[in-house]
Amino acid sequence: MNKVKNIGVFTSGGDSPGMNAAIRAVVRSALYYDIEVSGIIRGYDGMISGEIISMNAGSVANIIQRGGTILKTARSEEFRTKEGRQKAFEQLKKHNVDSLVAIGGDGTFTGADIFIKEFNIPVIGLPGTIDNDLAGTDFTIGYDTAINTVVEAVDKIRDTAESHDRLFIVEVMGRDSGLIALRSGIGAGAESILIPETKTDVQSLLNLLGEGRRVKASKIIIVAEGDDAGGAFEIAAAVKDKYPGIDTRVSILGHIQRGGPPSCMDRVLASRLGIAAVEALRDGKKGAMAGVVNGKIHFTPFKNAIKHISETDQELLKLMRILSI
Repeated sequence: MNKVKNIGVFTSGGDSPGMNAAIRAVVRSALYYDIEVSGIIRGYDGMISGEIISMNAGSVANIIQRGGTILKTARSEEFRTKEGRQKAFEQLKKHNVDSLVAIGGDGTFTGADIFIKEFNIPVIGLPGTIDNDLAGTDFTIGYDTAINTVVEAVDKIRDTAESHDRLFIVEVMGRDSGLIALRSGIGAGAESILIPETKTDVQSLLNLLGEGRRVKASKIIIVAEGDDAGGAFEIAAAVKDKYPGIDTRVSILGHIQRGGPPSCMDRVLASRLGIAAVEALRDGKKGAMAGVVNGKIHFTPFKNAIKHISETDQELLKLMRILSI
């Protein structure tokens, strides 16, 4: 068993609901094992500037239900440089931090992997991203909350779409991954779902809309922002050109998908992974992301976790095609 004395925990990159639950689990499990724990404010930027505070059980009281991250987050250009990482390591030594739990996505883990190689400091990662695009875990922290936020918003949009016989094209987050669009689109009963992983055939979409005009009073199309057809406004322009008589509107959900209280699923997932990270550091593990695969804790090396999932779930795509009739 590795003698870990002081674990530093931080959040980096985009925020996601459940990060606070993960911080809470790291802090309380570290204290359970008589390990000191330090919070690093503003991710790698705060590590470089020495924004490192001692945490105790009270530091994480009443945060499990809060979205965002109490430790703040930032994207650090300086940490991309060898000089920046040297400053970060010196600050960790100054504050007696000997191991890290990094909560974030692929950029966070890429930085951590380099940091380990240069300074041999143990780091375990937790998958904190709404995109669910990391290999080595069935779900990432924040994904469940994000897709439920989308479904709730689309349910409300459909009420007005139904009332006015309108077509709504709803754009959701997903610059490189369409997993938010795919699962939330199925859950919201969308007529079509457009994602970056599959080529969008605009003509087929227009044909689908034309065939369904007489049987459906309202229609919802879910578009991931990274879709190859250009996003919601480009799709809307094509629809208006082909069917000027269809009352077409665009709704960009934007950053509401990142916020709000985490779902129970995300709170439990974050709690399990936070404890697993601390126990992994005690066992001498480093350079890996903790995830849950088939209900069991699973560790994936950073270099494998940061490879985005390239194959879309074919069963979900089949569901989409069948249910859009």
